[in-house]
Amino acid sequence: MRFTKMHGIGNDYVFINCFEEMVSDPSCLAIQMSQPHFGVGSDGLVLIEPSDVADFAMRIFNADGSEAEMCGNATRCIGKYVFERGMTDKKEITLETKGGIRTLWLTTDGRKVSRIKVDMGSPELRPGNMPVNLPGDTVIQHQLHLLGQDWLITCVNMGNPHCVVFVNDPEMIDIKSVGPVFENHSLFPRRTNVEFVRVVRRDVLQMRVWERGAGETLACGTGASAALVAGVLTGQCDRTVQVKLLGGNLELCWNEKDNHVYQSGPAEYVFDGEWFEQMGI
Repeated sequence: MRFTKMHGIGNDYVFINCFEEMVSDPSCLAIQMSQPHFGVGSDGLVLIEPSDVADFAMRIFNADGSEAEMCGNATRCIGKYVFERGMTDKKEITLETKGGIRTLWLTTDGRKVSRIKVDMGSPELRPGNMPVNLPGDTVIQHQLHLLGQDWLITCVNMGNPHCVVFVNDPEMIDIKSVGPVFENHSLFPRRTNVEFVRVVRRDVLQMRVWERGAGETLACGTGASAALVAGVLTGQCDRTVQVKLLGGNLELCWNEKDNHVYQSGPAEYVFDGEWFEQMGI
C-alpha cells in the first residue's frame, strides 16, 4: 500500500490516497504506522477519500487509533497533495471532515503550492456541544484545581474540543505530566486537547499543545485557532495574530463579520513510501 508522509509546521501525518488504496481497519493501521521505530513515525493517519458533498473528504486517526474530527495542519497538507498530484486544478477546494465542511484557498506557483488558507469554521462555545461537563453558556477562565494548583481554563470547540490555559511561560510546563491529566479529566467526556499559551503581544501568541490521542506535537492548527478565540474572549489579544508553535508559525484571523476563524500556513512533503502489511509491523 502506497503512502505519503507530510507535515504542517512539524505536525506530521501519514496520508493514504483512498481513491487508489483501500484501508480496512484505519484505527489499527494508525497505531502501527505512527510508531516511530517499528512504523513510519507520525502523529497519526489521514485518509483522503471521495465525498458526495465536497471536493474531497478527510478522515483522521490519532497515533493511539482514536478518530479525530478535524486537523488544520492535515487539512493544509491535503490541499497541497490533491493539487500537486493532479487530483484537481481548483485553487479553492472544499473538504468534508467530521467537524464539518472546510474551504481551502491555495497560493500557487505553477503546479506548486506554497501556502494554504483554511476556513476553520465558527468556534463552538456552548459546554454541551464541546462537550464539557459544566453548566452555563460558556467556559471562560473557569478555575480548575488540578495537580495541587489552580488553573484558569477557557474551552473552545473548533471541530474538536480544546482547553486553553494561559501561562507565563509554556516552556516551564511539564507537559508530559500535566497534559494527560487535563486530557482525561472527568470534565471532558470525549477527552480534550490542551493548549498552554503565553501572550507575547496582542498580535503574537506562543503555544505548546498536548493533543488528544497523540501527546505533545510540534503544532496544532485547531489548537492555534482555539488559542486565538480564547485570547479574544479573555481580552488578551487582537482578532488577528501570529501563533508561534514548536514547529513554526501560523497566521490567524477571527473574522468579526462571519464569526469564522481563518488560518494560513505552509505544508510540506517528507517522503513517499510503500507499506508491507504482511510484515506484521
